[in-house]
Amino acid sequence: MLTGELRNQIDGIWNDFWSGGLANPLQVIEQITYLIFIKRLDEMQELEERKSTTLGAPLERRIFPDGKDERGEPYANLRWSKFKNFEPRDMFRIVDEHIFPFIRALNGAGSAYAQHMRDARFQIPSPALLAKVVDKLDKLDMGSRDTKGDVYEYMLAKIATAGQNGQFRTPRHIIATMVELVQPKPEDAICDPACGTCGFLVAAGEFLRKHHPELFRNDKLRRHFHESLFNGFDFDPTMLRIGAMNMVLHGVEGANITYRDSLAETHTEDAGRYSLVLANPPFAGNLDYEATAKDLQRVVKTKKTELLFLALFLRLLKIGGRAAVIVPDGVLFGSSKAHKELRRILVEDNKLDAVIKLPSGVFRPYAGVSTAILVFTRTGVGGTDHVWFYDVRADGWSLDDKRQPLLSDDKLGPTPEVVLTEAEAAKNSLPDLVKRWEGRDDAERQRPRTAQSFCVPKANIASAGYDLSLSRYKEVEHQQVEHESPAAILVDLRRIETEIVEGIKRLEEMVE
Repeated sequence: MLTGELRNQIDGIWNDFWSGGLANPLQVIEQITYLIFIKRLDEMQELEERKSTTLGAPLERRIFPDGKDERGEPYANLRWSKFKNFEPRDMFRIVDEHIFPFIRALNGAGSAYAQHMRDARFQIPSPALLAKVVDKLDKLDMGSRDTKGDVYEYMLAKIATAGQNGQFRTPRHIIATMVELVQPKPEDAICDPACGTCGFLVAAGEFLRKHHPELFRNDKLRRHFHESLFNGFDFDPTMLRIGAMNMVLHGVEGANITYRDSLAETHTEDAGRYSLVLANPPFAGNLDYEATAKDLQRVVKTKKTELLFLALFLRLLKIGGRAAVIVPDGVLFGSSKAHKELRRILVEDNKLDAVIKLPSGVFRPYAGVSTAILVFTRTGVGGTDHVWFYDVRADGWSLDDKRQPLLSDDKLGPTPEVVLTEAEAAKNSLPDLVKRWEGRDDAERQRPRTAQSFCVPKANIASAGYDLSLSRYKEVEHQQVEHESPAAILVDLRRIETEIVEGIKRLEEMVE
């Protein structure tokens, strides 16, 4: 949890960028990310130097070589601990003319993040702004992994308020809920084919640290955690850098965050590789058939990105692999041949576990589309018995463009620190969702369809043309209201009319 002082320091850095002429939030977070990376390089070499001194052995890994670079600048001057003390114009020259060419040439040296630096561009416009930001970043207390991650998440939250940039950020409490539903395991191989800032992968990593701390005492599992458990794809280089840094600051140095147009490239190498998919892919778009991967078109022939991504998830999952993904409501009831076929594949050829309806304001202010979470398991041979439906009526935040919290921090999210009262639960359905999910194969089967959650047998879904919209199966209780007979109502009307006429006569008499 960030302290108020830390938040104020970050806000101060952000305001310096705005007043210094860099107003695009995505550019701001990118430039901050570069500076954090440059600072980390120096910290990594300092760690190696301390180890070398303690053990009396040569450096195992040297990031900054001895000597000078191609332009004659000593590599020592490229280190954060050195150039942070330079006069602003010298600092600006060092960063622009020497450090950025240096980090572009790293090509994977130092950390997995470095591979995304090949087209890094320095865009801070003035020496004065650079000096201010370097000074404030240097004073930022980012000692622990938790603090580093929280600081970066707070910075990322700022791009969610910037119009179209919000598309890259799924609300963290929704991500946390999806992670709670699928319960990642230390042996999993997790993939997000539209990873953006890597929010799903970060949340899965934090879940494992909390619930499976023993994995770090097992050499094989620890290597798997740092090198092959987390996999994310995106086709935006800026997002790749931001996402990779997010993983690094949350303690995962070797996450596989790579460039890929998930819908355009074939997936021969990755087919059936992952045991868990978590994603909120871009939807409501169309692609040309020629630009779409042929292996996806064999699953379902369509141009719609939301359907192609579902086909992709099935393609990436191994048998027994599970997924929790966000889809627009149209996927649940669309009447096209592709819509129906994909729903049939989920229900008949695999195991569709749940359809969770989200409030329409969850993605405001940058999208008002209604969405749902689909939870399913790839089996290839069916397995759907009942499908569990849940109606999330409130997520703890206002559903308008402001998205203000309706409860205190300890009562938000899927696993609040305290038990919610009935009134508080009406403002945050997520804890009830997680609790009832656990009973989906037991007590939930007995719930009436008038309830907030209930199960529907596969046969009913098949007979409804594989319609997966909650409203298709939910029953509404109508309270019986007794009305007076028409004759009694007419008698009342005549009485009222007579009273009105007599009142008018009395008024006329008073006037005369």
